[in-house]
Amino acid sequence: MHATVVLDEARRVSVTNHEGNSPAEDVCPADATGARTARATESEELSDAMARVANGDAEAFAELYDRTSARVHGMVLRVLRDPGYAEETTQEVFLQAWRTASNFDPARGSVLSWLMTLAHRRAVDRVRSEQAGTDREALYENTNIAGPFDHVTEEVTRRLEHQSVLACLDSLTDMQRESVAMAYYDGRTYREVASQLGVALSTVKTRIRDGLTRLRGCLGGL
Repeated sequence: MHATVVLDEARRVSVTNHEGNSPAEDVCPADATGARTARATESEELSDAMARVANGDAEAFAELYDRTSARVHGMVLRVLRDPGYAEETTQEVFLQAWRTASNFDPARGSVLSWLMTLAHRRAVDRVRSEQAGTDREALYENTNIAGPFDHVTEEVTRRLEHQSVLACLDSLTDMQRESVAMAYYDGRTYREVASQLGVALSTVKTRIRDGLTRLRGCLGGL
C-alpha cells in the first residue's frame, strides 16, 4: 500500500509539472536556441545585403528595405506619433542608408541596429524641427507683425488672373506650382493641401514658402 501511495503521488506531481507553470516548462531551450540561430542568420544575410548595397546593388537595397522597413517604421512612429511624418522619415532613413551604406561597419553592430540608430536620430531631429516651427508660428501669431510673405500672398491673390502672375508660376517647380495653385487658386488650407497631395504638413509649408519666395522675386520684389 505504501508503495502504491508513493507511486500515485509521483504521478500527481508529474502531471502538475506538465500542466502547471513549472520552471521546467517556462524555459524552452530548443525554442530559445532556434530564435538565436534565426537572428544570427538574418544578421549575416543583412550584412551581406548591405555590402552589396555599398557597391550600388539596387536589388540588394530592395531586399534590405523589404526585410527591415516595417521595424524601422514602427520605431519612428513610436517617437513621432504621426503616421504621415513617420512614413516620410522612414523614407529619409533608407535614402540615407543607400547613400552612406559604405559607412556601415559590421564590427560595431548589426545592420538592423545601424538602421535603428539612423532612424532614431532622424525621428528626434524631426520632433525638434517641428517644435521649433510651432514655436515660430506661435511667436508670429502673438506679435501679429506682417512679414514679406504676407505681401506676396496679398499681391498674388489680387493679381491672380493677371498674365504676369501666370507667367511667374511657370518659374516654379511642378511641386511648388501644384501646392501654390491649390492654396491660392482653390482656396485650400495648408492642411487640406497636405491631405490632398498625401504629404506631410511641413512639406507643403516648405513648398509654398519656397514658391512664394520665387513669385516675390519674379513679380519684382513686392
